[in-house]
Amino acid sequence: MLPGDTTTDVRDRGATVAVLPVGSFEQHGPYLPLATDTAIACAIAARIARAHPVRLLPPVTISCSHEHAAWPGTVSISAATLYAVVRDVAGSLRRSGVPNLVLVNGHGGNYVLANVVQESEGMALFPGQADWERARAAAGIETPADSDMHAGELETSILLHAHPELVRPGAETSDHLADDRPHLLTLGLRPYTESGVVGLPSRATAGKGEALLAALTDAFGEYLTVLGTPG
Repeated sequence: MLPGDTTTDVRDRGATVAVLPVGSFEQHGPYLPLATDTAIACAIAARIARAHPVRLLPPVTISCSHEHAAWPGTVSISAATLYAVVRDVAGSLRRSGVPNLVLVNGHGGNYVLANVVQESEGMALFPGQADWERARAAAGIETPADSDMHAGELETSILLHAHPELVRPGAETSDHLADDRPHLLTLGLRPYTESGVVGLPSRATAGKGEALLAALTDAFGEYLTVLGTPG
């Protein structure tokens, strides 16, 4: 999940857009690793870097996972810290001649990333909601997005394709729906799921994961256009 470029590679490529995968380190039920969101963000970013003229950065691996604090293994940083890290990375890139930064976010709880993008020039947040909706349709994801919240069909499918070695047994028997989560921000996820799963991982396949990544890679070209960079 780490880019292998040398400084010469970066110089010769001369990319004006960098992509920063932002993941998390939080529980994903008994069958997916704590680093699931990071692995997903890296899988998306790596596909983008193979298809588009961008500079691939190493991931941010710990972010805002406070709603998962009830389960062992989850580690978080504050929204203010994540905000500062992203702004510092963007500033460093600009000083080195890379004016644009796309945040490839793998964790839905990183709400602060939208604020960073709103307040910054030359920055975008990917994938957007519409990108996910089109990718879900293209991949044949059966579970509605609101139901497929955590360690469900989508996330398990991407890992089955990109990192099958990380998926442990148990997805087939861990389906759990909790569409009504009115106090998630106040109480965290624990009142709505004992296992930590919210979704239907039994429906996941590697083929769906491949189709999701392909659709998201295609969608990224629009972001380069918005940033004024040829795709």
